[in-house]
Amino acid sequence: MAAAHDLVMEEEVNLNMDREMKEELEEKEKVTEAQAGKEPFKNKKVHRIVSKWMLPEPVRRTYLERANCLPPPVFIISISLAELAVFIYYAVWKPQKQWITLDTGILDSPFIYSPEKREEAWRFVSYMLVHAGVQHILGNLVMQLILGIPLEMVHKGLRVGLVYLAGVIAGSLASSIFDPLKSLVGASGGVYALMGGYFMNVLVNFREMIPAFGIVRLLIIILIILSDMGFALYRRFFVPANGSPVSFAAHIAGGFAGMSIGYTVFSCFDKALLKDPRFWIAIAAYLACVLFAVFFNIFLSPAN
Repeated sequence: MAAAHDLVMEEEVNLNMDREMKEELEEKEKVTEAQAGKEPFKNKKVHRIVSKWMLPEPVRRTYLERANCLPPPVFIISISLAELAVFIYYAVWKPQKQWITLDTGILDSPFIYSPEKREEAWRFVSYMLVHAGVQHILGNLVMQLILGIPLEMVHKGLRVGLVYLAGVIAGSLASSIFDPLKSLVGASGGVYALMGGYFMNVLVNFREMIPAFGIVRLLIIILIILSDMGFALYRRFFVPANGSPVSFAAHIAGGFAGMSIGYTVFSCFDKALLKDPRFWIAIAAYLACVLFAVFFNIFLSPAN
């Protein structure tokens, strides 16, 4: 009985210490805000919200101490503007019957990944600029802006760009292996890489990322994935007779790239990425998959 009583007392003491530490952190944040006369209160409020959504509790204070928008999230914004510009070009300047699905213009695009033109290596990356219709581009743009801008505010453009492009390349290479006779368009590989990295961080740090918010975040990501995958499956298997089926393998491959490289990159918020052995393990595994895909495309692909 005495041991049980001591255990209860110890737990209460730990809870009180946790509360005191949180209160002290909040007080320090308020003092920091009061001292930072040049930085508007609203700006600090935005950083505080971003830290709660993107980071586990132990590193939020570090982020808030050095939070700024220098450089601003230019990578995600630039990629989004480029994708929107290409979509408008093919929807307006090219002959299209309607905007819901685009076929006539994009299938002749020099950006699209096409199995017959795999020797044009840039297509393994440039396909992300072309989208198959309004729903396709809106889904990708909304998700990468809502998730990508806060991620870039925390992790900066170099790391977010690395994860995004890793997902894009993984998507085209996976499509060339598992759906080798189909074309590929859209930035879903990069978007799913961001979602995969963020998803893994929420799972691993669930208790430290406000459980109620964690559940909401996971549900939102799952709903977006289900709706986007539904559209991708429709484009692949239920496309009208006069249309052209488009591969969906990039979604899955991009997600796996995010869950490996993305998780490692986004979990190293306050650490040197190049000194983390997990990063090099993820990179080595990724490069091994890339080399296999290249070998497959040169020697084994049915599209040869």
